[in-house]
Amino acid sequence: IYDSFRRKETFGTSGTRMKVRFFAGYDLPNADDLDVVEKSYAGGVHMGGDLIGEIGRTPSFFTWVAKDPNSAPLDRIQIIKGWVEDGETVEEVYDVACSNGDVDSATHRCIDNGAVVDITDCSISTDVGAAELRAGWQDPDFNPNQHAFYYVRGLENPTCRWSTWDAIRAGVEPNPDLQPIIQERVWSSPIWVTPAQ
Repeated sequence: IYDSFRRKETFGTSGTRMKVRFFAGYDLPNADDLDVVEKSYAGGVHMGGDLIGEIGRTPSFFTWVAKDPNSAPLDRIQIIKGWVEDGETVEEVYDVACSNGDVDSATHRCIDNGAVVDITDCSISTDVGAAELRAGWQDPDFNPNQHAFYYVRGLENPTCRWSTWDAIRAGVEPNPDLQPIIQERVWSSPIWVTPAQ
């Protein structure tokens, strides 16, 4: 654990126990390779690491998210890119893996997978979503002269907020000031990309 802290190879969740891996490099294996994690450690940098640009090359990224076995299935994986432009921080969100099919290449978004929550008893859709999602990805807007960071966000299908569960147990209406449902998520530490000198 302490070695991971020192490497900044960490992640956080909003409460559930999803797991995430995230790598960047110039010779990463295919996302379906059986030894993808081992090869990504050997040929790339892990979340929390720094990737130095190589002239004339665009880095690729690999991410893998596994669901909490006691929670809802996964909806999607997103990669968030950040950079500074004209003194302001800018972020762009790209869906990179969808539980219900491919990412729309024009919008970089997944189609809604149709997962629902019944707020009368907090039951959830069990026939949509994924136990794990993985994807290889390249930034379609990559700028080799730009300092940037990238991190992963994995989202579960919607579930009841804890206050909705409490209201059901108490036999009262959920608090109208709070959204009755949420989407639990996991975030990786970022990978920083520095342009080649």
